[in-house]
Amino acid sequence: MKFLFFVFLFVSLNASENLIDLYQKNGSASFEKIFDEKLASKKYWGKRLLDTNSSFGYFESIKHLLTCNKNDSSLKLYSQDENNTFKLNENFSAFIGKKKGDKQKEGDLKTPIGVYKLLKKLDEVDPFYGPLAFVTSYPNPYDKILGKNGSGIWVHGFPIKQKRDDFTKGCIAINNTDLKNLEKKMNYNEALVYINQSDIKKMSKETLISLLSSLYRWKKAWKNNDINSYLSFYDTSFKRLDGLNYKRFRRYKKRIFNKSEYKQIHFKNINIISYPRVEQEDIFLISFDEEYRSASYQFNGEKELYVHLQDGSFKILAER
Repeated sequence: MKFLFFVFLFVSLNASENLIDLYQKNGSASFEKIFDEKLASKKYWGKRLLDTNSSFGYFESIKHLLTCNKNDSSLKLYSQDENNTFKLNENFSAFIGKKKGDKQKEGDLKTPIGVYKLLKKLDEVDPFYGPLAFVTSYPNPYDKILGKNGSGIWVHGFPIKQKRDDFTKGCIAINNTDLKNLEKKMNYNEALVYINQSDIKKMSKETLISLLSSLYRWKKAWKNNDINSYLSFYDTSFKRLDGLNYKRFRRYKKRIFNKSEYKQIHFKNINIISYPRVEQEDIFLISFDEEYRSASYQFNGEKELYVHLQDGSFKILAER
């Protein structure tokens, strides 16, 4: 990886004497500014995505999408091919929760609407759930911020030695042969589960360009301690997982930015997908691994932003 970086840097330097002058006067930090500017531009992402099939979103670490259409009780597996394009791999009939609508609380017999990770695979389960089960991340951070609760939402099989009803208490169930087939064709660590009342919403390339460039403009404002620009990316309804609302968050960030600390911020494994909600459209989940370093704080872990687009830039509704 380092070799490729230096090759790229060498080509860039030979392409422009101005870059050499910049390095001679200001050192390597000046290159960070140039790259940050490029990543924050729609022009860069337009070129980057030109020959990319981005109808399902943008994925750097996700290789499989499990999509559950609650209206037709189906579970589809899409997997990336050699061109990083998601292709329909399998289409299963599924049982879902007995009651319609989005899950709100424990015991309401509804299958949730949202986007979830598969946290683990259970190879030993009660025979009622078939030969195995995949545990979803419901409730995700956005669910919790919206006040939803409950747990134990799985993708599982059918009872091995008994009959069952044509619905679940909120899980997604497929027959055992299909479940074993799914296990073989999917690495659950590289999968997302998308649950809605329809098929997955396709995303335009223009939307994706706006989201990616906004992500890096937000990062640039953050890195440069530009508090006004940084806060402009937050909706006034914003709420953080720890309960911090927009007003308290704004006061907290102003105190941090007033320190004017130098920050190192790096994003990798970026994944962007449309986020289904009954009440509101045009919501998107942006997840990534963040490396953050300053004199007073360090962080290395996963971050999630739940955003909606407004006037070509995103507004952050919730954050973890």
